[in-house]
Amino acid sequence: MNNATAPKSVRTLIAPDKFKGSLTAGEVADALAAGLRSASGTGTGTVHCELLPLADGGDGSVDAAVASGFIRRHYTVAGPTGQHVQASIAFDGTTAVVEVANTCGLALLPDGTPEPLNASSRGFGEVILFALSLHPARIVMALGGSASTDGGMGMLTALGYSFRDADGRQLYGSGRALAQIQSIHRTALPELSDTELIVASDVHNPLRGAHGAPAVFGPQKGASPEDVTALDQALEHFITKMTEAGFADAAALALHEGAGSAGGIGYACLLLGATQVSGADYFLDLLDFNTRKDNCDIVITGEGSIDEQTLNGKLPAAVARRSGERPIIAVAGRSLLPRERWSELALTRVYTLAEYTDQDSSQDPDLSAALLRRIGKHIGTSLL
Repeated sequence: MNNATAPKSVRTLIAPDKFKGSLTAGEVADALAAGLRSASGTGTGTVHCELLPLADGGDGSVDAAVASGFIRRHYTVAGPTGQHVQASIAFDGTTAVVEVANTCGLALLPDGTPEPLNASSRGFGEVILFALSLHPARIVMALGGSASTDGGMGMLTALGYSFRDADGRQLYGSGRALAQIQSIHRTALPELSDTELIVASDVHNPLRGAHGAPAVFGPQKGASPEDVTALDQALEHFITKMTEAGFADAAALALHEGAGSAGGIGYACLLLGATQVSGADYFLDLLDFNTRKDNCDIVITGEGSIDEQTLNGKLPAAVARRSGERPIIAVAGRSLLPRERWSELALTRVYTLAEYTDQDSSQDPDLSAALLRRIGKHIGTSLL
């Protein structure tokens, strides 16, 4: 009689966010899965991997939706400084996912040169128009990574709003142009009123003020202290003009949590009647995380940095909260949380790339992927 122990079979759900500056969520999942699978077949058992690249409403949201089964559709739009860029949306026949990052994001600035006063959100409006042409029931707008602080003026221009200066000249949406607005004319776009608009974002800043878009995010986009002041005053003027144009709640919406997301694009979306939801939780629902985790024994999640912001509701925290009693492993570029605080995220273990190299992997995709494969093999070995 053979009393040998039967080989183990472990089912894993690999559900990471991107490693910003290095790897997309899909690339992170692929590298971890390759490492996990390499631990199989040694006679001790097999690790089965289901991959679910995630996003929280920032850059990478379209990629995550495509990885889960949505179809990618390409469309050429105006980039943050007017140059043509190839953008894409994700569409499943009912829901369209559009994002700021691949239309008018920081990464699309020519030569990486910041344009804090001149960058525009027009391309985001153009990709929304393209999505509307597909007649979706809803459009999910992912707002992370914008290069502009124009209050969504550029986006609204693409959607049929005409902004004119004191001489009656048409203005191209930008932070600089906000202060020049003297009149606003809006053309009805029936498709907008027939489509549910959802803003997926975990940014809680108002449009302006000490915690507003210019003050908090402007410096990240190259804005000097003088630029921050000018942009804040320009947005105040914008609110006044939108009120005069018939938006009775323009001032109240500027104070709304999330109005300051993506340089104020969040504000323009609220003006259009969009509903704001938690980006992390919305995308977990959209990508059917709950069903997928129910079919696995262990969940592996992660992002570029595990830190205090993670505790405040970023994607790995949302994944951990929904994973129930099963073990949860996090993989990150670095972790600023000491081991005694892992329990605050219900994490069984945290692996970091920094533990495996003395080099900076944050801008090195090849090194990051190689390290993730090593970590994946270590995880797989520990499971079998």
